[in-house]
Amino acid sequence: MAHANARLTVHGRRLLVERVRVQGRPVAHVARELGVSRQCAHRWVRRFDAEGPAGLHDRSSRPHRTPGRTAPHDEQRVLDHRQHHRRGPAFIAAATGVPERTVTRVLRRHGLPRLAECDPLTGHPIRATRHTTIRYEHDRPGSLLHIDVKKIGRIPDGGGWRAHGRGGSRLTRHKHARIGYDYVHAAVDDHTRLAYAEIHPDEKGATAAGFLRRAAAFFAARGITRIERVLTDNAWCYRHSRDFAAALADLDARHKLIRPHCPWQNGKVERFNRTLATEWAYQQVFTSNTQRTHRLAPWLEYYNTQRPHTALGGHPPISRLSPTS
Repeated sequence: MAHANARLTVHGRRLLVERVRVQGRPVAHVARELGVSRQCAHRWVRRFDAEGPAGLHDRSSRPHRTPGRTAPHDEQRVLDHRQHHRRGPAFIAAATGVPERTVTRVLRRHGLPRLAECDPLTGHPIRATRHTTIRYEHDRPGSLLHIDVKKIGRIPDGGGWRAHGRGGSRLTRHKHARIGYDYVHAAVDDHTRLAYAEIHPDEKGATAAGFLRRAAAFFAARGITRIERVLTDNAWCYRHSRDFAAALADLDARHKLIRPHCPWQNGKVERFNRTLATEWAYQQVFTSNTQRTHRLAPWLEYYNTQRPHTALGGHPPISRLSPTS
């Protein structure tokens, strides 16, 4: 396929060669008729003479040599890290020593999709994502708290289908068995990205209210003593629960709701939920629900105090709090 600014298609090049080589007309006259320069016309005639009809097709603009290109073994290290750990360019750069912009070029060169478009467990592309054009960050801790619930299936004792395969788990053989779901309630401070999460058996109003109070205590213990606004989706436990409204009143916090069917407006906690799923819930194969539950608190401590956050310049969320808080 010719590039966007090409004067001649493959058919036009054939016409040019036919008029010059078959009809014997001067190259300059044919070039003027077809709207190209004499140099361009001579180039296509020379290619036809050297290569025949195949020489009239487009060639790749890639240079024959790229001395500055990343070494193949470094590219393979980047690809292996992406496949095994499913992390972004910043994390791959820190782990491999390859510059972040080079990592981005390597991933793009090999046609790998963005992590947001992939299944968090397998890394296979599953969907395109939607973005908001309005990005913001509140200028102080406690100004806005994002809250949401992540629903994940419980793990039967001995492991589920992730451990034994789709056809090997007991749930497949006994489809009437119901193990239910865990509801991970999460809260993220807009300015610091400091996060708090708890696992509960439901997402009722009383449960959400209790979580909000304990989340406020968690943030207060780390110096965020005032929660001014709480942003949630339109779930019943947030919009209609009297218990949740009472918890908001006790905190003297204003409740803000996102627009229906626009979860990206609560994007900071939605992004945290995806990180939580990738790096905690589905990072390894667990053999029991209790085992996974016990891993949440250590992972949350790591997330807040050690894990680099790209929105914070590679620093963990705790770095945005005063050292004395």
